Amino acid sequence: MTITIIGAGAIGGVLGAYLARAGDEVVFCDTAEDHVNKINLNGLTIEGPDETFNVKCAAYTPPQLIKKNQSLELIFLCVKAQHTEKALSPFLPLLTSTSQVVSFQNGLCEREILKLIGAERTIGCFVNFSADYLEPGKILYGGVASLYLGELDGQVSERIMSLKDKLQVWGPAQVTDNIWGFLWGKMSYAGLLYATALVDETMATVVEKYELRDMLMELCSEILEIADKEGVVPLGFDDWEPNLIYPRKERNNKKLDAGLKKLAERMANNKKTKSGIWRDLAIRKRQTEVDAQLVPILEIGKIHKVEMKLLAALVEAIKEIENGNRKMSWQNLYDLQKIYKSLPHEIRRI
Repeated sequence: MTITIIGAGAIGGVLGAYLARAGDEVVFCDTAEDHVNKINLNGLTIEGPDETFNVKCAAYTPPQLIKKNQSLELIFLCVKAQHTEKALSPFLPLLTSTSQVVSFQNGLCEREILKLIGAERTIGCFVNFSADYLEPGKILYGGVASLYLGELDGQVSERIMSLKDKLQVWGPAQVTDNIWGFLWGKMSYAGLLYATALVDETMATVVEKYELRDMLMELCSEILEIADKEGVVPLGFDDWEPNLIYPRKERNNKKLDAGLKKLAERMANNKKTKSGIWRDLAIRKRQTEVDAQLVPILEIGKIHKVEMKLLAALVEAIKEIENGNRKMSWQNLYDLQKIYKSLPHEIRRI
């Protein structure tokens, strides 16, 4: 079965390279022509913490791949969340009734994909390893972390197990019967990562800033409250444990502080010490995924009539940095701190 990687950047590039090196037939597709040309000319290089290697694979731009007019069997969709529909829609005529699309993305992108192709052809995925596109033909890989596959209805299917086995050449891919739990857990973590991108500092430095900790945890709690309203039980991963944060009344501050200490240590030891969000803002000078990740949570919150003052302010601050009307600084976090201190006492740390 040919694996088509739509979005040959950080996540797609790493997974595709490992699969290709193991002998799977992998085809890369990306909108960046210089990246496609470099892969075709010299292969794709993965620069990781333990090894650097290169694989030779065919690569195409979307128009080139569409022109081939060949059915697509298994698609790994690895584009930014805001590009989900635009990236997948041109390939809909090439899908068959048995085609499968796996969302290796950050966000709740499965909600959008199933509207395009149906739940029966959509496979959910939670992926948390860090990677960055460095230059055409080269990807920086931070190392193995968590990857879970799951059917949207919670069933453990044969196709899920088969895909899990295939991905072992990359690392310890696993199967879950609660993929939505992982996706919402990741969204609560995303709230923290977006907050760390408000300042030009490492993620660990922000997490270790104790005086801001209560505010940051309330920011994450706002997201977890919406998951609760949606009937989802968020799950933890890689030293991030949502159940230590929410429900608020069950929070054990001693255990939470210990958990955040472990998280900060993991962040500090990772080859990638700053988030992809920070990189979008500070290096690439482009829009983040905030409109496709955090804004939908605000919209779902409105349905449940839940006000999220911290999340709304965070989204506004990120957008202002995107458009050049705000600079990265610690003051951005202290502005959120002021909002936190204005919240009712019962949701603040006792």
